[in-house]
Amino acid sequence: MKIYQQVIQLSQRRRGFHLITPEIVQAMPQLSDIRTGMLQVFIQHTSASLTINENADPTVRMDFETYFNKVAPESDPDYRHTDEGPDDMPAHLKASLLGSSVMIPIRHGRLALGTWQGIYLCEHRNHGGSRSLVVTAWGE
Repeated sequence: MKIYQQVIQLSQRRRGFHLITPEIVQAMPQLSDIRTGMLQVFIQHTSASLTINENADPTVRMDFETYFNKVAPESDPDYRHTDEGPDDMPAHLKASLLGSSVMIPIRHGRLALGTWQGIYLCEHRNHGGSRSLVVTAWGE
């Protein structure tokens, strides 16, 4: 079994849903060494998240942002955690709903994503800063 791990530093992005599949693949050239395996991508933050979804039509990513802003609105008077700004608590809620990691099968040295699937960085803060990912691949 082969195991590879890389920490990827993503540059700061505006609030929204961003495709990061190419950055992950570029940072993990060792994927080609794995015939059958798994890739885990883990984000080391509590106000951003990861998910897999539509990679072709950018309006899907816009609609994700619209939906999650309705689910976890800013400046809700019931929030107690408000010291870091009106977008912080909603960011934590959104990150918990979407999750901190994704798993993708590796098949013949490539990610076995579906035709229209991509990995999203879900940036829930207006000014979230750079984001760190721990990417681990293993298999034979």
